[in-house]
Amino acid sequence: MSRPEVVDSVAALRARIQEWRRDGLRVAMVPTMGALHEGHLSLIRIAKEKAERCVVSIFVNPTQFAPSEDLDKYPRQLARDLDLLTTVKADLAFTPTVGAMYPAGFATRISVGGPSAGLESDFRPTFFEGVATVVAKLFLQATPDYAVFGEKDYQQLCVVRQLCRDLDLPVEIIGAPTIRDTHGLAMSSRNAYLSEAELAVARQLNAILHKAAAALASGAHQDEATGEARRALIAAGFQKVDYVEARESLTLAPWRRDRVGRLLAAAWLGKTRLIDNVDVAVA
Repeated sequence: MSRPEVVDSVAALRARIQEWRRDGLRVAMVPTMGALHEGHLSLIRIAKEKAERCVVSIFVNPTQFAPSEDLDKYPRQLARDLDLLTTVKADLAFTPTVGAMYPAGFATRISVGGPSAGLESDFRPTFFEGVATVVAKLFLQATPDYAVFGEKDYQQLCVVRQLCRDLDLPVEIIGAPTIRDTHGLAMSSRNAYLSEAELAVARQLNAILHKAAAALASGAHQDEATGEARRALIAAGFQKVDYVEARESLTLAPWRRDRVGRLLAAAWLGKTRLIDNVDVAVA
């Protein structure tokens, strides 16, 4: 089984994709920050089903980290990542440096409204500006036909879709189901930070959200259901809850009972922040 080709410059990336285009091949892209796990691999499998060639970017994007966040500690393990990409037959790994993505004098940022309002933005106000900027750059560099993002980062998925609509970026965005461990914990590179005791607590997050979503679907008042979920998370052992909120699935506007919804949450275990989300059924 051959390892994917690895390129670290935009020129080399574009040259390879131009060759594929001349052969009439479609291209799918999976943007990542590395530290790959089964959740990422599931995205690549979907990408391979949609297109003849798959590009996986591996880039820890500094513009989406606040000064107080874990940029320096974020796991970087390129050799292992390439081994995993080999198992799912990714065609090309794009591994640019920070200097290549943000050269000296870089001064442009993309600001996204709509679905970026609230939730993550209340606690990470520069996050989606960094996400939108790097994703737009990756799409302009690779010109993919498709890009696959996981539903675990549900607000990010909505923001990327808005970005492509608003800027007429000709990329079809595919949302992929969240991959979970046998206990229901959403797979995340940050799970590696958790101790065994913390993992036992983290694995209660999804069950608590499902219980709250079921209460909402059965007619419970939103403040009552989300408040109970917050209390349950603290009782389970989470130190702090940033939010538990119901939003409309497509727009992330405040949820109305006659609309399909998503219940989204973020909570802390020690120095690790976990996010998750579940569907809320229409009444």
